[in-house]
Amino acid sequence: MRRGPLGALAAALALTVMATACTGAGEVADSGEVDLDVSTGVTDDSIVLGSHQPLTGPAAPGYLAVSQGARAVFDYVNAQGGIHGRQIDYRVEDDAYDPAQTIDVTRQLVIEDEIFAMVGGLGTPTHGGVIDYLNEEGVPDIFPSSGALAWNNTDEHPLTYGWQTDYTKEAKIQGQYISENFSGQNVGYLYQNDDVGEDSQAGLDQYLTDEVVAREHYESEVSDLSAQVAEFERTDAEVVVCSCIPAFVALAMLEAASIGYEPQWVISSIGGDTATLQGLLAQFTQDTEAEDVPADAFLDGAVITSYMPRVEDQEDEWAQFFLEVYGEYGEGETVTNTHVFGMTQAVMVAQVLKSAGEDLTRQSLVDALESQEWQGPGLLPFSSSGGDHGGHEGVYVVQYQAGGTFEMVQGPRVTDREGGDIEETDFERLSPEALDFHD
Repeated sequence: MRRGPLGALAAALALTVMATACTGAGEVADSGEVDLDVSTGVTDDSIVLGSHQPLTGPAAPGYLAVSQGARAVFDYVNAQGGIHGRQIDYRVEDDAYDPAQTIDVTRQLVIEDEIFAMVGGLGTPTHGGVIDYLNEEGVPDIFPSSGALAWNNTDEHPLTYGWQTDYTKEAKIQGQYISENFSGQNVGYLYQNDDVGEDSQAGLDQYLTDEVVAREHYESEVSDLSAQVAEFERTDAEVVVCSCIPAFVALAMLEAASIGYEPQWVISSIGGDTATLQGLLAQFTQDTEAEDVPADAFLDGAVITSYMPRVEDQEDEWAQFFLEVYGEYGEGETVTNTHVFGMTQAVMVAQVLKSAGEDLTRQSLVDALESQEWQGPGLLPFSSSGGDHGGHEGVYVVQYQAGGTFEMVQGPRVTDREGGDIEETDFERLSPEALDFHD
């Protein structure tokens, strides 16, 4: 099988790949209950929140936008008067997506900065190294930026509250959609060789069996996908499900195009930020035969699952709200769905802080998280109580169209990780007009 003109991709990829290998954390030490009836990080006029993020290093090009988006919303909240009159002091430390650095910066945030809570710590291998420490120290660990199951283990990590729809639930809904809309077509899986891939296959396989003709994994440090894509073509995989981070979605699409292979792409939410994909595709095709092909053309017709508002949706009130907020309080970049990820998180964090009351303690924050079914910008129900800290409970399905538009081809649906039904939901999300953080 001949390879396409992608020899220069390895150097470009080294600057953009985010390695999302998933690792589990050990058991919390039996050191007795921590005291949550404290207001560490809270003063009369401020609330100190911390986060570890990849501000530099290989993950920064794709994921720097998460903290940029969150900061824009927190600045907006502060401009409205803050939370019960307190300004949010959002402190982001750079861990360069290096687990060793994550440990160092987390200890700094907890010991030196005396943060009230950890918010949106990014990455499974990175956050997995500090989840025990945060729980042992009694620091609420709110909405890690990852879909790992470790964030929904209330016995071992009662202070950790997940955020993303977990990989198996999402893939289960993808599998049903493929079985119903691409019936009789051969299916190939391309997945990251870690918990992302394992959990995604567990969901897909609940609906796809004989249709699956190839299962191909990639290692996050190896940019050559020629063998995997060649196998999909050899086995006549008409649909390829990509449980991949954005760089590898782009690499797979380019490799397929270079050999004239045109499958139907089905992309999970972790790799489905079309604005980020366009940037990667444009970068990866520089000085190649595909340089003159619009990046948008590679994405035309791709099916993508999501649970948040999408920046491309000109009719979505939250997408428009986020564009306005970022235009005033952001750092000037084109707003991507990765920015929206951080902005959606920040809106819900601000809601929880408000609900926790004026007499803010870590216990009142946990009580607020556990006390209600949260509504936010997301289109799916959200779980943070009753022994379930799983976050968003499902996804919807869109099909992207060249020119920057998309069609919602299946509305929001929820499910479990096991053999339960996939059900439509009439969840009503919060409207931007309902935001009020003063009283």
